[in-house]
Amino acid sequence: MNTTIEKQANNIVKVDIEIPAKDAVNYYNGAVKKLSQYVNIPGFRKGKAPRAILEQHIGEERIKQEALESALPKIFSDVVRENKFDLVAQPYVESYNYKVGEDLKITAKLELRPEVTLGKYKGLKLEVEGYKIADDAMDKSIESLLSRYATIVAVTDRKTINTDTIVFDFDGYSNGEKIEHGDAKNYTLDLANSSFIPGFAEQLIDRPLGEEFDIEVKFPEEYHEKKLAGQPATFKCKINEIKTKVLPELNDEFAQKIGSFKNVDELKADIQKHIENQKEDIDRVNSEKAVFEKVTSEAKVDIQQSMIDRETDVLVADYKQKLEMQGFTWEQAIEAQGYDNIINQLKEDAAARVKNSLVIDKIAKEENITVTQAEFGAKLTELSRMYQIDPATMVKNLYQSPEVFNALNQQVLNEKVTKFLADNNTVELK
Repeated sequence: MNTTIEKQANNIVKVDIEIPAKDAVNYYNGAVKKLSQYVNIPGFRKGKAPRAILEQHIGEERIKQEALESALPKIFSDVVRENKFDLVAQPYVESYNYKVGEDLKITAKLELRPEVTLGKYKGLKLEVEGYKIADDAMDKSIESLLSRYATIVAVTDRKTINTDTIVFDFDGYSNGEKIEHGDAKNYTLDLANSSFIPGFAEQLIDRPLGEEFDIEVKFPEEYHEKKLAGQPATFKCKINEIKTKVLPELNDEFAQKIGSFKNVDELKADIQKHIENQKEDIDRVNSEKAVFEKVTSEAKVDIQQSMIDRETDVLVADYKQKLEMQGFTWEQAIEAQGYDNIINQLKEDAAARVKNSLVIDKIAKEENITVTQAEFGAKLTELSRMYQIDPATMVKNLYQSPEVFNALNQQVLNEKVTKFLADNNTVELK
């Protein structure tokens, strides 16, 4: 096999490949043998039809395509290995000249990993704003803890207050027309944490049981359903139940009930430890982020647009999946935010992700940072516990999906490089 290499713009390499006629014939004959096993030709058993008959039945071009599909993976593998190319995408054939009995000529394009020039990435000294524990952090933590163990009781002797949960009926109208999906019976709503239209929950406060009343609201200008955006609406309401939380008393008995604490003082000490650990975690993450952002900002890399476009496609797919999980569609998101706004933001995120990945790989190469089998296994065990999947099943699924396998390996590498940068740079918390 002879090759001629021509470097082009945007990290593209053009490769002219010439395969000896003998090898090209072998590829062709191998394709004939393979295809004959699957093609039904009247008068012949599968696999027994002569080459000339098969060529008449399906055509030489179909056989040549099969021959190329079988031969190209090894051909490209040899080209990459001999030239030590670092690819970021699958090679693609631009043209070929395949005449049986003559040398096979192929012109292909290979997309190479961009060269990264690192700036200083060790011995940096940075200042980062430290996380400040709020003065009322203990009080809020205790309040949250008591709330988790609260009991819900029905209230019948007063009107609603802003901390109640109510069960009510509502029926909505806008511009004289009934609002589609704007009604419900016995709907449960936490008045302190409502996701309804602004002003809706507020008008349900100071209302008695059983009273029928109207509330007036206005849909937000950016509301996802254009017909209702910015429009006034009336909702006919009736409160069927009022419920309130009753918090337990903070005492030694409560402390003993929820954990291995002898008294309230031990419980508070545990909460304080959690608050301080949380501060340490936040400071660590912010410090690692600051170091990484400094290192990437100093790195120089000429990223081809094709890499950003592929990463954008991945982010678009992820975005659509998240929308679907939240009960929205891609079309609704475009209508609310605008196609250009969404795509431009995703392209910006994609460019940052590509550069981050390239910088991480470059540092890993420079510092000989690799992922060991034990480290990969530890990550698998961690994920299997998180998702409650048997480790053996997870391994089997990973080997069936190389993309996920590679992504998981990259995740472990990212974590190792991040730790390396944290260990080799100094961050002062202010």
